[in-house]
Amino acid sequence: MTSAPLPDLSGAWLLVVDPQRIFADPESQWGSLMFGDIIAPVHHLAERLGPQRTVVTRWVPGRSRVGSWADYFEAWPFADRPDDDPMFALVGQAEEISAHPTVDVPTFGKWGEDLVDVVGPTPTLLVTGVSTDCCVVSTVLAAADAGARVVVVTDGCAGSSREHHTAALHVMGLYPPQVVLATSAEVLTALG
Repeated sequence: MTSAPLPDLSGAWLLVVDPQRIFADPESQWGSLMFGDIIAPVHHLAERLGPQRTVVTRWVPGRSRVGSWADYFEAWPFADRPDDDPMFALVGQAEEISAHPTVDVPTFGKWGEDLVDVVGPTPTLLVTGVSTDCCVVSTVLAAADAGARVVVVTDGCAGSSREHHTAALHVMGLYPPQVVLATSAEVLTALG
């Protein structure tokens, strides 16, 4: 499944984008039916890299309701809650995999100063998480633009639907060598 040769993975970071209840709960308007499928691949990678090389992010609503974010929260009023609402909590399987505090950001893309402070300005990132067609793709393209080497772990990402997941992978696959698609098995083999 590898879309291009993998970069050197020594010193790579595992980035787990938004493994939160709001995306895991099938009753949530944002719940991904694929979420359960990513738990094992993410855990295998987290075990291999360890908590010091794993970073977890959370999408939080924040307080800004300007411009298109005003329209967004008008369209999704159920998500207009305080950042500490239980629906934004990590799923249990993600609570202990990182030694770092979660990177909490009120934007789709998680690439920014808070993440750079942990992983550095031009890291190699193994990206997993949810949803492939929103926060993952937004994070991946911004990180690649900034000079990060990005490996999207295809079976470690969950989309809002299988069709949207496939479409987002296709788009990210158009950016080699900055962005490479690979399965968790391929990544684990490359890590040795």
